[in-house]
Amino acid sequence: MNDGTALNKMPVEVEDDRVRYTLVVEGERIAMNELVSMPFGLRATGVLSCIVCGRRVKKHYGQGFCFPCLQSAPEASECIVRPELCQAHLGGGRDPEWERAHHATEHVVYLSYTGDVKVGVTRSTQVPTRWVDQGAVAALIIARVPYRQLAGALEVAIKNVMADRTNWRAMLKKVDPSDELLLLARDRAFEQVSGDLREHLVTDATAQHLHYPVVDHPAKVTSVNLTKDPLLTGRLVGLKGQYLMWEDGRVLNVRSHSGVHVVRENVARV
Repeated sequence: MNDGTALNKMPVEVEDDRVRYTLVVEGERIAMNELVSMPFGLRATGVLSCIVCGRRVKKHYGQGFCFPCLQSAPEASECIVRPELCQAHLGGGRDPEWERAHHATEHVVYLSYTGDVKVGVTRSTQVPTRWVDQGAVAALIIARVPYRQLAGALEVAIKNVMADRTNWRAMLKKVDPSDELLLLARDRAFEQVSGDLREHLVTDATAQHLHYPVVDHPAKVTSVNLTKDPLLTGRLVGLKGQYLMWEDGRVLNVRSHSGVHVVRENVARV
């Protein structure tokens, strides 16, 4: 029996603001942009594994963790979601060496447009990858800080006036925001920042726009769970964020299926 390949976040590349995707299935690196408008299918094999330790599991916790790794792995620590709690700059965290490499390093606070303006935090080295993973069509850096906790403190202040989460249904729609929209949002964000945090604000950044391989935006989308509906086939019409979009409106969040084993399903040309 073919156990398939554990899904994980799709690697992306950005060239001239255009996003290119790769999906790894059964040892093959599939150039997904080339398959847009073509038939494409995946089938879950029923096997699940932890994305950190690799062991087989009956159930995932979080996005692809086994329960022990959820409790101990730095990738699953609370400061991933709540950066204001990060202790990396103090030498703390679940794995201080991992924290030094990933969190005790320069971070940016940014505004992105994913159906509406949101505020977010990421390592400088993750720009623009983080924006692509969220499906942002435009983004603007508004602060640079030396470590993650400071970025989190800025985010906490700013999310008083704007969201810090992505509405995935709105993100998958066709949107084309103006630079002025982000600049006005930046002004609102700056008004929320006080004290020593203001020294980290960036006033001269320009917005970056991102273009995704989408030929059609379905009017209504339905999220698929491969552990319940293991077969997903049809004509692929786009990729945005970490989503694959099919012509019939079904969409697959690849990242949320991390650790779910799949094989590529042969689909007759349509």
